[in-house]
Amino acid sequence: MKDQVKGGKRGYHAPRRAEQAAVTRRAVLDAARELFVEQGYAATTVAQIARRADVAVDTVYAAVGRKPALLRELVETSLSGTDYPVEASRRDYVLRIRAARTAAEKIEIYAAAVTELQQRLAPVFLALRDAAATDAECSTLWSRIAERRARNMRDFAADLRTTGELRPDLTDDEVADTVWSMNAPEYWVLLVHDRGWSPEQFGARLRDSWIRILLPPNHWPSPEPELPIER
Repeated sequence: MKDQVKGGKRGYHAPRRAEQAAVTRRAVLDAARELFVEQGYAATTVAQIARRADVAVDTVYAAVGRKPALLRELVETSLSGTDYPVEASRRDYVLRIRAARTAAEKIEIYAAAVTELQQRLAPVFLALRDAAATDAECSTLWSRIAERRARNMRDFAADLRTTGELRPDLTDDEVADTVWSMNAPEYWVLLVHDRGWSPEQFGARLRDSWIRILLPPNHWPSPEPELPIER
């Protein structure tokens, strides 16, 4: 009887412990994100992150890990839009892209997804880029992420190719490189942060540019009819 009660208590408290661990992990990642973006990776210490998150230094290590692990998790969760990393093939927008029937629909879904994720990813990604210049572990992470981005774009190009609607004079590598260059955080920063574009403007231009660069004119969407001018 004693063992049953003990086991029951353990089962009752387990979800609460897991929930608290998730809250602590989120607080640590939020604090790390703020500090990495505000003052840079090199200038940020684990002690500062702990103070910002209102936890002990050992809790930072237990919840996520050392500084490189913190930055890696920030990149991964920014990409997934969740509190934990999600493999690219299992992300919601990727599944919707693969289910779409036309190349224009696939491009529209992806342009919207890029616009949404860059709002959380771009500052973290640029912090990683800067950290990679002086930190060996961050340099390795930067290279791995860059290669993974390129590989994912080749998969996207191959998926577009299945519609039979891509320009025949473009190779899959050319398609992938075109998309890869324009979905980069640097492109977002140039237009949204430096030139003052709204996210909506950015997303619309991304969709329009990809459709017009990658598809022949007969697959371009019809322009919206102009509304009559009231006199």
